[in-house]
This record gives sequence, structure tokens and C-alpha cells, in this order.
Amino acid sequence: METYDELMAFQRQTEALGQVSGRLGWDQETMMPRGAAEQRGEEMAAMQSVLHARRTAPEVGDVIAKLEGTTLDPVALAQLGHITRDFKRNQAVPADLASKLAQVTSVAQGKWAAARADDDFAAFAPVLEEVVRLRQEEGAAMASAGIGGGDVYDALLQDYEPGATAAELDAMFGALRPGLVKLREAILAQPEPEGLSGTYDEGAQMKLSRQIARTFGYDMSRGRVDKAVHPFSSGSGHDVRITTRTAVDDPFNCIYSTIHEVGHAAYEQGIDPDYVLTPLGRGASMGVHESQSRIYENQLGRSEAFCGWLFGQMRDAFGDLGVADEAAFYKAVNKVRRGYIRTEADEVQYNLHVLLRFDLERQMISGDLKVADLEEAWNARFADDFGYAVDKASNGCLQDVHWPVGLFGYFATYSMGNVYAGCLHEALRVAVPGLDAQLAEGELEPATAWLREALQQHGGRFAPKDTIAQACGFEPSEEPLMRYLNAKFEALYVV
Repeated sequence: METYDELMAFQRQTEALGQVSGRLGWDQETMMPRGAAEQRGEEMAAMQSVLHARRTAPEVGDVIAKLEGTTLDPVALAQLGHITRDFKRNQAVPADLASKLAQVTSVAQGKWAAARADDDFAAFAPVLEEVVRLRQEEGAAMASAGIGGGDVYDALLQDYEPGATAAELDAMFGALRPGLVKLREAILAQPEPEGLSGTYDEGAQMKLSRQIARTFGYDMSRGRVDKAVHPFSSGSGHDVRITTRTAVDDPFNCIYSTIHEVGHAAYEQGIDPDYVLTPLGRGASMGVHESQSRIYENQLGRSEAFCGWLFGQMRDAFGDLGVADEAAFYKAVNKVRRGYIRTEADEVQYNLHVLLRFDLERQMISGDLKVADLEEAWNARFADDFGYAVDKASNGCLQDVHWPVGLFGYFATYSMGNVYAGCLHEALRVAVPGLDAQLAEGELEPATAWLREALQQHGGRFAPKDTIAQACGFEPSEEPLMRYLNAKFEALYVV
């Protein structure tokens, strides 16, 4: 292997194997027999060993060195930049550590699901402690290679949000927190609006969720919708799958989980086909990815105009919903209330859930917080932030799958995604002036087409912040998000 074209051919095979590995993870969450967990751990570890060997192959480094300083077109330069960054990252992590992480996190995922069902953090703590130890070791290896500026947590952040630092995130979150707390307190002082009542057939929920997925532009010929404990999107290019979940007394859980994951999937499906199975054939970052899921779910899916259309669709599917009209339905969709679960949180309180996790995981990675003390620390922080006590572990530190599978550094990208979505929404309103009239008819194509053109098609070609700035026409900040939240919820609750 001596040329750029040969490097890209090799990279294409590596990307394909990565997709196969991802499909093993999708199967584990959706269809795998429970008794196969230990074997699946070995299978995924074997795949990671193969992938790690390819990602650290000496010939890749040789070609990178040969191409340094040569003239390449902008797309090729972007491809090479990703390959170089990933090569440096993977070279820094020993192969046996990468394999061990894959094995332990696969097993930890199954133990987390069981502990969550039993509300028993103590049963899960030992394997989580092992996951944390391995991620500390991995972060230290990357930091020693200069990744993340030499800081262990910042090194871990690079896997999800290239260029981000904990200090920058602290500043952004610090700017968000006062406004969020003030708005939440003002809303919760008002009478709580009515919600839906009754029970909702779970099969009908899945049928409606697939219909709504198509409404938002999800190409079902290149995807599918299944059920899982924790909704997620998986895959890229021509095979992008999503999962959702159902609750017999809460159809919004299914509907908005679906719309959220469709945002992720639409991003992957919207990337330029020329980038499939290349480094540019992925989202620019997890924060940019989350901007798509959040703008689909919230600024579009929870808008007053779209809720008017959804009200009719749900009445057709389920009959009486227990609310009088479209206005009451809109308030039910955007109800702000006490709750424990991040994925079910309203727009006002969601980021406060993220900030809690961001702070606790930094403390675990630094060693300032022992895993054995996590549940107590979580419960204390939650009581401080939300004003009431966690009632059980499944509503507390066992609710998310991220730490069991080793995704330390990931949570912050959820709030980054909300900030980016706020920016994109302001730009979208300017670009598509008839947006509300279209949403009221269930017509999403003008909005999703703008997002495809302005952002999604570029995949990973540009740096995360540049991706947002180019789409919006201005540098990203938290201000558009707070303007949107204040305007929407002050009108809803007459604060």
C-alpha cells in the first residue's frame, strides 16, 4: 500500500468491518437470545481485535507519512485528516486493552439490564468498576500520546466531539444553567396541564411510529424500526436501523423516541452517497448528530403546528385521548413536570439531567468518585438539582446504558446537540418562512430537505463547529436555544 487510492481501498474494508461489528451490537439489543451474552462478548472482542489491527497497521502510518505535504483535493484532505486522527488514537491504545474493553462492556451491558430490572446497583457496581478502570487506562494512553491536550477526560471526549474540552463545556453549561433553573422554577409554580389518559395498544403504537418515521423522511427500504430497552440508531449509508420502546399508558414515549432516532438515522441516510464506507460517511460528531435528533424531536415534532397534525393521527389510531382539543394536546406533549428519566424529560429540564451525568462521570474518570459511591452521589446531586429524592435505582444511576458500554465523554454531547439545534432552528425559520403551515399539514419535506442540504449531506467533511456555522450562517452559541425555550414555554405556561 503506497498511494492515497490504496489507502482508501483499505479504509473501505475497515469501515465495512466496523459496520458488521455494529450490527452485532444492534442484534444484541433487539433479537439476540439472552443466553448468548457471554459468547457475544467473545465475538465482539474478536471483531475489535481485527479492527484494531487494521486501524494500527504500520502500512497505514507509512502512507500517511508519504502523503504529508502532497497536494490533495479538499475531500481527500478531509478523508486523510480523519484517517490520521484515528490512526494516532488507535496506535495509542494497546490491542489487548481494546479487546478487553469490548469484551467487558458487552458483558456489562447484560448485567446492567438485569440490575436495572431488579433495581440493584450493588449487583452491577463490580463490573462498572472494571469498565471505569479500563476507560481510565485507555484515556491515559491517549493522553500520553498528546490526544486531548494530554488530559485524560479531554482525551476521551475526542472520541465523540473532536476538538471539545471539558473547560469549554463547563463554560457553555454554566451559561445554560441559570436560565434553565429560572424557567423551570417559574413553570413548576403554575398549575400542571392535563395529560393523556387511558391505555394504548402497543402494536398500534409501533404501527403509528413507523408511519411517523416515514413522514419525517426515514427511508424504510434502507432501514427498519424495532423495539429495545433503550432506543438507539445504528448503521450508516444504506443500512441504518433504529429502535424505539413502548409503554401501554404512554404513547408519547414511543412516538417521540422514534422521531428522535429518525433524526439520527436521517442524518446517516442523508450523507453524500460518495462518502459511504469512508471516514466522511459518518456524522461530524456526536454533538452534531444530536442536533439532528433534537431538532426533529423538539423544534419540529413538539411544535404547536405539528402537534395539531399529530393530534388527528393519534385520534385515528387510538380513539379518545383524554384531552379536549388540539390546544390541550399541545400542552400535554410539552408538559413540564417532575420526573426521573432523562430520555422522558421535557425540553426545559433535559439539559439539567445531562449536566448531572457530565459532572459525575468526570469525577469517576479522575478517581475523585468511587464507583461504589456512585448511587449515593447521584441521589444527592439529583435531590439538589430537582428538589426531590430518587425512589429506585432504575430511576437513578441505572437508567442509562452509556456507562455500562463505556461511553464516558458522551453525555455532554447531548447538551451540545440541543445548543446546535437551537441555532439550526433559527436558521431554518429564515430559510423556510412557511414552516408552520407545512408542519400543520404533516408536511416535513421542506424542513428535512433544508437540513439535508445545509448539514447532513456533508457527513464528517468539516469540523463539528464549522458544520453548524456553515449551515446556520453564524457561530454556534447557547443563546438561540434559550430564546426558543423562553418564548415557547412562557407562551405555554403564561409565566
